[in-house]
Amino acid sequence: MKKIIFTLGLIAAAMGVFAQDGGSPMNKAVNRATHSRDFLMIQLAYDGWSGAPDNVKTGFNRGFNVALMYDVPLKNSPISLAAGLGVSTSGVFLKDNIMDISGKSNRNTASFPANNNAYKKFKVATTYVELPIEIRYRSVPDNANKGFKAAIGMKIGALVDAHTKGKNTGANGSKNIDKVANKGFFNPWRFAATARVGYGNFAVFGAYSLNTLLKDNNNIDIRPYQIGICISGL
Repeated sequence: MKKIIFTLGLIAAAMGVFAQDGGSPMNKAVNRATHSRDFLMIQLAYDGWSGAPDNVKTGFNRGFNVALMYDVPLKNSPISLAAGLGVSTSGVFLKDNIMDISGKSNRNTASFPANNNAYKKFKVATTYVELPIEIRYRSVPDNANKGFKAAIGMKIGALVDAHTKGKNTGANGSKNIDKVANKGFFNPWRFAATARVGYGNFAVFGAYSLNTLLKDNNNIDIRPYQIGICISGL
């Protein structure tokens, strides 16, 4: 009996020590749950093209970004620095034109011939692996789940996929899809300025590409941008 009481006393003492310094697994889990650093960021966006040729009109374009960020708070300051790794996808729908990246009509430049009702829908899709970097401000420095917050930064992206997809309907009512994948006309790197402002776990954000979507030999100054909402936490 004495051994049991002694053992229970040691366990209680150990639990008391861990509780004081926050070292117990339970306390660490609680701290992680209640003291967010915006480790995970999910963004839903409207995507647009600045500088596109006048005859190239786009529709309801969609983008999706996800990133894991490592946040480093500055001592005794609401400012922190964060860097991470993410993936960004974009789908831009062309209205009256298509984008020819096959290289058949012109091997040096991408072109935007008229659609002429060849496709009911035509999309230009890109995917980047990105390194986002941010300078962050939080009114509640220890908990990004609460209070006002803002961030500015930039993203460096490496192009991993670029393709076009056209959908049409055949004479017998069947649906046909023409997909062309070719990264050759696109810049392999993207440098984008970013900004974000919000409250708690929700924010609005914007991103603007500092370099062109296509390579210099295309003589087309398309610079993609995004405007959307951001959900962050952990």
